[in-house]
Amino acid sequence: MKAVLCKAFGPPETLTFEEVANPTPKKNEVLLQVHAAGVNFPDTLIIEGKYQFKPPFPFSPGGEAAGVVLEVGEKVTHLKPGDRVMGLTGWGGFAEQVAMPAHGVLPIPADMGFEAAAAFSMTYGTSMHALKQRANLQAGETLLVLGASGGVGLAAVEIGKAMGARVIAAASTREKLDVARAAGADDLINYTEGSLKEQLKTLTNGQGVDVIYDPVGGPFFEEAFRSIAWNGRMLVVGFAAGGIPSLPANLPLLKGASLVGVFWGSFAQRQPQDNLANFQQLFSWYGEGKLKPLVSQTFPLERAAEAIAHLGQRKAVGKVVVKVR
Repeated sequence: MKAVLCKAFGPPETLTFEEVANPTPKKNEVLLQVHAAGVNFPDTLIIEGKYQFKPPFPFSPGGEAAGVVLEVGEKVTHLKPGDRVMGLTGWGGFAEQVAMPAHGVLPIPADMGFEAAAAFSMTYGTSMHALKQRANLQAGETLLVLGASGGVGLAAVEIGKAMGARVIAAASTREKLDVARAAGADDLINYTEGSLKEQLKTLTNGQGVDVIYDPVGGPFFEEAFRSIAWNGRMLVVGFAAGGIPSLPANLPLLKGASLVGVFWGSFAQRQPQDNLANFQQLFSWYGEGKLKPLVSQTFPLERAAEAIAHLGQRKAVGKVVVKVR
Protein backbone atom coordinates (compact mmCIF):
# COMPACT_ATOMS: atom_id res chain seq x y z
CA MET A 1 0.00 0.00 0.00
CA LYS A 2 0.99 3.66 -0.34
CA ALA A 3 1.68 5.75 2.76
CA VAL A 4 3.15 9.08 3.83
CA LEU A 5 6.13 8.39 6.10
CA CYS A 6 8.00 10.30 8.79
CA LYS A 7 11.49 8.79 9.06
CA ALA A 8 13.05 11.48 11.26
CA PHE A 9 11.61 14.43 13.15
CA GLY A 10 11.37 17.51 10.99
CA PRO A 11 9.09 19.87 9.03
CA PRO A 12 6.42 18.61 6.59
CA GLU A 13 8.73 18.83 3.57
CA THR A 14 10.86 16.00 5.02
CA LEU A 15 7.98 13.50 4.78
CA THR A 16 8.15 10.86 2.04
CA PHE A 17 5.51 9.02 0.00
CA GLU A 18 6.33 5.33 -0.39
CA GLU A 19 5.12 1.78 -0.83
CA VAL A 20 4.96 -0.09 2.49
CA ALA A 21 3.62 -3.40 3.78
CA ASN A 22 -0.07 -3.65 4.64
CA PRO A 23 -0.76 -3.54 8.40
CA THR A 24 -2.22 -6.47 10.36
CA PRO A 25 -4.77 -5.73 13.10
CA LYS A 26 -4.11 -6.91 16.66
CA LYS A 27 -6.78 -8.55 18.84
CA ASN A 28 -8.37 -5.23 19.84
CA GLU A 29 -7.89 -3.43 16.53
CA VAL A 30 -9.74 -2.80 13.30
CA LEU A 31 -8.11 -2.74 9.85
CA LEU A 32 -9.50 0.22 7.95
CA GLN A 33 -9.46 0.90 4.23
CA VAL A 34 -8.95 4.65 4.44
CA HIS A 35 -11.09 6.86 2.21
CA ALA A 36 -10.32 10.21 3.87
CA ALA A 37 -8.20 11.44 6.78
CA GLY A 38 -8.54 14.65 8.75
CA VAL A 39 -5.60 17.00 9.24
CA ASN A 40 -5.28 18.32 12.80
CA PHE A 41 -2.91 20.47 14.82
CA PRO A 42 -1.29 17.41 16.52
CA ASP A 43 -0.13 16.30 13.05
CA THR A 44 2.06 19.41 12.87
CA LEU A 45 3.60 18.49 16.24
CA ILE A 46 4.03 14.73 15.99
CA ILE A 47 6.27 14.92 12.90
CA GLU A 48 8.61 17.31 14.75
CA GLY A 49 8.74 15.32 17.98
CA LYS A 50 6.78 17.96 19.90
CA TYR A 51 3.68 15.90 20.68
CA GLN A 52 3.09 13.87 23.86
CA PHE A 53 3.34 10.65 21.79
CA LYS A 54 6.50 9.80 19.83
CA PRO A 55 5.86 6.77 17.59
CA PRO A 56 8.81 4.64 16.49
CA PHE A 57 10.21 5.44 13.05
CA PRO A 58 9.09 5.17 10.38
CA PHE A 59 5.46 6.14 11.01
CA SER A 60 2.65 7.83 9.13
CA PRO A 61 1.04 10.92 10.66
CA GLY A 62 -2.73 11.31 10.57
CA GLY A 63 -4.68 11.08 13.83
CA GLU A 64 -8.17 10.43 12.48
CA ALA A 65 -9.60 8.63 9.47
CA ALA A 66 -12.83 7.51 7.86
CA GLY A 67 -13.38 4.54 5.59
CA VAL A 68 -14.55 0.93 5.38
CA VAL A 69 -13.66 -1.88 7.79
CA LEU A 70 -11.62 -4.59 6.06
CA GLU A 71 -10.93 -6.86 9.03
CA VAL A 72 -11.49 -6.94 12.79
CA GLY A 73 -9.37 -8.41 15.57
CA GLU A 74 -10.68 -11.44 17.45
CA LYS A 75 -11.78 -9.41 20.49
CA VAL A 76 -13.75 -6.81 18.47
CA THR A 77 -17.50 -7.48 18.60
CA HIS A 78 -19.19 -4.14 17.79
CA LEU A 79 -17.85 -3.85 14.23
CA LYS A 80 -17.64 -6.08 11.16
CA PRO A 81 -16.07 -5.98 7.68
CA GLY A 82 -17.93 -3.62 5.37
CA ASP A 83 -18.96 -1.15 8.08
CA ARG A 84 -18.57 2.54 7.21
CA VAL A 85 -16.73 4.06 10.17
CA MET A 86 -14.64 6.92 11.47
CA GLY A 87 -12.34 7.20 14.42
CA LEU A 88 -9.05 8.03 16.06
CA THR A 89 -5.88 6.41 14.81
CA GLY A 90 -3.37 8.24 17.03
CA TRP A 91 -1.15 8.21 13.96
CA GLY A 92 -1.09 6.25 10.71
CA GLY A 93 -4.11 7.80 8.98
CA PHE A 94 -2.20 9.17 5.99
CA ALA A 95 -2.04 5.77 4.32
CA GLU A 96 -4.26 3.54 2.21
CA GLN A 97 -4.86 1.25 5.20
CA VAL A 98 -4.44 1.64 8.95
CA ALA A 99 -4.87 -0.66 11.95
CA MET A 100 -6.56 1.35 14.68
CA PRO A 101 -7.82 0.69 18.24
CA ALA A 102 -11.41 -0.50 18.07
CA HIS A 103 -12.50 1.54 21.11
CA GLY A 104 -12.00 4.72 19.08
CA VAL A 105 -14.01 3.58 16.04
CA LEU A 106 -17.66 4.49 15.47
CA PRO A 107 -20.09 3.70 12.63
CA ILE A 108 -20.98 6.85 10.71
CA PRO A 109 -24.52 7.93 9.80
CA ALA A 110 -25.80 6.73 6.43
CA ASP A 111 -26.12 10.31 5.16
CA MET A 112 -22.56 11.31 6.12
CA GLY A 113 -19.86 11.10 3.44
CA PHE A 114 -16.28 10.05 4.15
CA GLU A 115 -14.82 13.56 3.83
CA ALA A 116 -17.35 14.95 6.32
CA ALA A 117 -16.68 11.99 8.62
CA ALA A 118 -12.93 12.60 8.45
CA ALA A 119 -13.60 16.20 9.48
CA PHE A 120 -15.91 15.24 12.33
CA SER A 121 -14.53 12.96 15.01
CA MET A 122 -11.65 14.97 16.47
CA THR A 123 -13.08 18.48 16.13
CA TYR A 124 -16.63 17.73 17.25
CA GLY A 125 -15.56 15.10 19.78
CA THR A 126 -13.14 17.57 21.38
CA SER A 127 -15.60 20.46 21.42
CA MET A 128 -18.50 18.37 22.73
CA HIS A 129 -16.41 16.97 25.58
CA ALA A 130 -15.08 20.44 26.36
CA LEU A 131 -18.47 22.14 26.50
CA LYS A 132 -20.44 19.31 28.11
CA GLN A 133 -18.21 17.45 30.56
CA ARG A 134 -15.58 20.10 31.26
CA ALA A 135 -17.49 23.40 31.13
CA ASN A 136 -21.00 22.13 31.91
CA LEU A 137 -22.28 24.82 29.55
CA GLN A 138 -25.89 25.78 30.25
CA ALA A 139 -28.56 27.24 28.01
CA GLY A 140 -28.57 31.02 28.32
CA GLU A 141 -24.88 31.28 29.22
CA THR A 142 -22.37 33.24 27.14
CA LEU A 143 -19.62 31.31 25.33
CA LEU A 144 -16.53 33.00 23.87
CA VAL A 145 -14.76 30.96 21.17
CA LEU A 146 -11.22 32.04 20.32
CA GLY A 147 -9.83 30.95 16.95
CA ALA A 148 -13.44 30.55 15.89
CA SER A 149 -12.78 29.87 12.20
CA GLY A 150 -10.61 26.79 12.72
CA GLY A 151 -11.86 23.21 12.84
CA VAL A 152 -12.41 22.90 16.60
CA GLY A 153 -13.47 26.54 16.85
CA LEU A 154 -16.27 26.20 14.31
CA ALA A 155 -17.38 22.96 15.98
CA ALA A 156 -17.53 24.80 19.32
CA VAL A 157 -19.63 27.58 17.76
CA GLU A 158 -22.14 25.09 16.36
CA ILE A 159 -22.29 22.95 19.51
CA GLY A 160 -22.58 26.01 21.73
CA LYS A 161 -25.59 27.18 19.72
CA ALA A 162 -27.13 23.69 19.79
CA MET A 163 -26.77 23.74 23.61
CA GLY A 164 -28.60 27.07 23.82
CA ALA A 165 -25.71 29.43 24.57
CA ARG A 166 -25.08 32.91 23.26
CA VAL A 167 -21.89 32.53 21.21
CA ILE A 168 -19.27 35.24 20.71
CA ALA A 169 -16.75 34.29 18.00
CA ALA A 170 -13.26 35.84 17.88
CA ALA A 171 -10.86 35.65 14.93
CA SER A 172 -8.20 37.73 13.19
CA THR A 173 -9.89 38.68 9.90
CA ARG A 174 -13.29 39.68 8.59
CA GLU A 175 -13.29 36.68 6.24
CA LYS A 176 -12.77 34.25 9.14
CA LEU A 177 -15.49 35.95 11.16
CA ASP A 178 -17.91 35.64 8.24
CA VAL A 179 -17.37 31.87 8.40
CA ALA A 180 -18.08 31.89 12.14
CA ARG A 181 -21.23 33.95 11.57
CA ALA A 182 -22.41 31.42 8.99
CA ALA A 183 -21.88 28.69 11.62
CA GLY A 184 -24.28 30.50 13.95
CA ALA A 185 -22.22 32.92 16.05
CA ASP A 186 -24.34 35.67 17.61
CA ASP A 187 -21.57 38.26 17.98
CA LEU A 188 -18.16 38.74 16.39
CA ILE A 189 -14.85 40.13 17.63
CA ASN A 190 -11.90 40.96 15.38
CA TYR A 191 -8.65 40.73 17.36
CA THR A 192 -7.12 43.50 15.24
CA GLU A 193 -9.83 46.06 15.95
CA GLY A 194 -9.13 47.21 19.48
CA SER A 195 -8.80 45.54 22.87
CA LEU A 196 -10.35 42.08 23.24
CA LYS A 197 -11.14 42.88 26.88
CA GLU A 198 -12.91 46.15 26.02
CA GLN A 199 -14.91 44.55 23.20
CA LEU A 200 -16.05 41.78 25.54
CA LYS A 201 -16.91 44.31 28.25
CA THR A 202 -19.16 46.15 25.79
CA LEU A 203 -20.84 42.99 24.46
CA THR A 204 -21.58 41.63 27.95
CA ASN A 205 -22.47 44.94 29.65
CA GLY A 206 -19.48 44.47 31.92
CA GLN A 207 -20.59 41.04 33.17
CA GLY A 208 -17.97 38.99 31.32
CA VAL A 209 -18.36 35.63 29.61
CA ASP A 210 -19.34 32.40 31.36
CA VAL A 211 -17.20 30.00 29.29
CA ILE A 212 -14.07 30.65 27.21
CA TYR A 213 -13.03 28.04 24.64
CA ASP A 214 -9.36 28.52 23.74
CA PRO A 215 -7.61 26.27 21.20
CA VAL A 216 -5.09 29.01 20.38
CA GLY A 217 -3.15 30.06 23.48
CA GLY A 218 -0.76 32.93 22.82
CA PRO A 219 -1.20 36.58 23.80
CA PHE A 220 -5.01 36.59 24.10
CA PHE A 221 -5.10 33.85 26.75
CA GLU A 222 -4.67 36.11 29.79
CA GLU A 223 -6.66 38.97 28.26
CA ALA A 224 -9.59 36.63 27.71
CA PHE A 225 -9.39 35.26 31.24
CA ARG A 226 -9.48 38.80 32.62
CA SER A 227 -12.85 39.11 30.85
CA ILE A 228 -14.38 36.02 32.46
CA ALA A 229 -17.54 36.21 34.56
CA TRP A 230 -17.87 35.19 38.20
CA ASN A 231 -17.87 31.37 38.35
CA GLY A 232 -16.62 31.32 34.75
CA ARG A 233 -14.74 28.42 33.17
CA MET A 234 -11.83 28.76 30.79
CA LEU A 235 -11.18 25.71 28.63
CA VAL A 236 -7.54 24.99 27.72
CA VAL A 237 -7.92 23.11 24.43
CA GLY A 238 -4.65 23.69 22.57
CA PHE A 239 -1.86 26.05 21.58
CA ALA A 240 -2.16 26.71 17.85
CA ALA A 241 -0.37 30.05 18.29
CA GLY A 242 2.77 28.15 19.26
CA GLY A 243 3.71 29.36 22.74
CA ILE A 244 2.18 27.94 25.91
CA PRO A 245 0.85 30.89 27.95
CA SER A 246 0.98 31.33 31.71
CA LEU A 247 -1.54 32.95 34.05
CA PRO A 248 -1.11 34.80 37.36
CA ALA A 249 -2.58 32.48 39.99
CA ASN A 250 -4.48 35.30 41.71
CA LEU A 251 -6.81 35.78 38.71
CA PRO A 252 -8.82 32.55 39.16
CA LEU A 253 -9.11 33.44 42.86
CA LEU A 254 -10.39 36.96 42.28
CA LYS A 255 -12.85 35.81 39.61
CA GLY A 256 -14.02 32.70 41.46
CA ALA A 257 -13.27 31.08 38.11
CA SER A 258 -11.86 27.78 36.90
CA LEU A 259 -9.07 26.94 34.47
CA VAL A 260 -10.06 23.58 32.96
CA GLY A 261 -7.95 21.27 30.82
CA VAL A 262 -9.45 19.43 27.85
CA PHE A 263 -7.87 16.18 26.61
CA TRP A 264 -10.54 14.46 24.56
CA GLY A 265 -8.38 11.55 23.37
CA SER A 266 -7.74 10.42 26.93
CA PHE A 267 -11.40 11.00 27.87
CA ALA A 268 -12.59 8.82 24.96
CA GLN A 269 -10.31 6.00 26.13
CA ARG A 270 -11.10 6.30 29.86
CA GLN A 271 -14.84 7.00 29.56
CA PRO A 272 -15.96 5.25 26.36
CA GLN A 273 -19.65 5.14 27.29
CA ASP A 274 -19.72 8.89 27.96
CA ASN A 275 -17.93 9.48 24.67
CA LEU A 276 -20.43 7.27 22.84
CA ALA A 277 -23.31 9.25 24.38
CA ASN A 278 -21.66 12.46 23.20
CA PHE A 279 -21.48 11.16 19.63
CA GLN A 280 -25.06 9.93 19.70
CA GLN A 281 -26.08 13.50 20.49
CA LEU A 282 -23.72 14.91 17.86
CA PHE A 283 -25.09 12.57 15.18
CA SER A 284 -28.62 13.59 16.16
CA TRP A 285 -27.73 17.28 15.75
CA TYR A 286 -26.01 16.46 12.45
CA GLY A 287 -29.18 14.79 11.20
CA GLU A 288 -31.17 17.88 12.21
CA GLY A 289 -28.82 20.10 10.21
CA LYS A 290 -27.42 21.88 13.28
CA LEU A 291 -23.86 20.65 12.63
CA LYS A 292 -22.32 21.17 9.19
CA PRO A 293 -18.62 20.21 9.02
CA LEU A 294 -16.79 22.70 6.83
CA VAL A 295 -14.13 21.07 4.66
CA SER A 296 -12.41 24.05 3.10
CA GLN A 297 -9.71 22.18 1.21
CA THR A 298 -8.77 18.63 0.24
CA PHE A 299 -5.37 17.24 -0.75
CA PRO A 300 -4.58 13.88 -2.37
CA LEU A 301 -2.59 11.42 -0.26
CA GLU A 302 0.69 12.12 -2.08
CA ARG A 303 0.36 15.82 -1.07
CA ALA A 304 -0.40 15.21 2.61
CA ALA A 305 2.78 17.08 3.59
CA GLU A 306 1.36 20.20 1.92
CA ALA A 307 -1.87 19.74 3.88
CA ILE A 308 0.06 19.62 7.18
CA ALA A 309 2.08 22.71 6.22
CA HIS A 310 -1.09 24.56 5.22
CA LEU A 311 -2.60 23.91 8.65
CA GLY A 312 0.63 24.67 10.51
CA GLN A 313 0.82 28.10 8.86
CA ARG A 314 -2.69 28.81 10.21
CA LYS A 315 -4.05 29.33 6.70
CA ALA A 316 -6.91 26.90 7.12
CA VAL A 317 -10.54 27.85 7.60
CA GLY A 318 -12.64 24.97 8.88
CA LYS A 319 -11.11 21.56 8.24
CA VAL A 320 -8.45 20.32 5.82
CA VAL A 321 -8.85 16.72 4.66
CA VAL A 322 -6.52 14.28 2.89
CA LYS A 323 -8.51 12.36 0.29
CA VAL A 324 -7.06 8.87 0.03
CA ARG A 325 -9.52 7.28 -2.42
